[in-house]
Amino acid sequence: MTNPSENFFQRRKLRFIFFSACIFVLLTSASYGKKEKVIQIDLSKILNARSVTTLTDGKLVTWTKGIDGNGEADGYLTMAAALFNGDKDPKALPDNPLFPANKKHPEVLLHYSNKDATSNQTFAVSRAGSFSFEVPSKQFTSLLLALTSSEGSSQIRVKLVYTDGSESKSFEVPDYYMDISPNDPNFCYLAHDMAKWGKTNKMNEKDHHNIDLLNVHPDPNRILKTIQIEKSEAGYLVFWAATGVNK
Repeated sequence: MTNPSENFFQRRKLRFIFFSACIFVLLTSASYGKKEKVIQIDLSKILNARSVTTLTDGKLVTWTKGIDGNGEADGYLTMAAALFNGDKDPKALPDNPLFPANKKHPEVLLHYSNKDATSNQTFAVSRAGSFSFEVPSKQFTSLLLALTSSEGSSQIRVKLVYTDGSESKSFEVPDYYMDISPNDPNFCYLAHDMAKWGKTNKMNEKDHHNIDLLNVHPDPNRILKTIQIEKSEAGYLVFWAATGVNK
């Protein structure tokens, strides 16, 4: 005859194994689109600004057109640059510009590097303006744009050009000091709660600044070719990166 106490412990063991398996499934499914192909879009043809101070060859290479004050007031620093600068526990950009995937977004690659003291890192838009970039001709389930808007929000109109036509969508990019709702259908954070630094690399504010990600939600059943963006007069916009998720 089976001992009742043995049955009790066996049932507890089975429940523990089941619970552990459930936790494992939840954790492994938390990352964004693991089975889909992530494509980092090449923006090198349009980048026109350096918005991040880097630590290159043992010295600070200061940002030249930053993230606020029409590009003249503030910029971001890499962690290595901030520590070299003497900042204590700085909320700086990671030295590795490849931001890992999470449940909100795939891996996203920005264009700054501590190894590079000359190349442009971002595309800055003062007042009204427009720009465009090509994407690999594929079907995308997501297309995410890394953006900051300062001096208030920026109104943008995004035209998605497919092989069989186009569609346009309007978005309001929030000021980079503003928080994003966790339930926002379009925006999430890429970098959150960051400090910002002035032209002499002195920290002006220690926290609360972001780089946001906008998902423009392309039609996954159509082949995308080009993105065109028009910005209205208000706000100062910095475009950091574009990342697609291939169907």
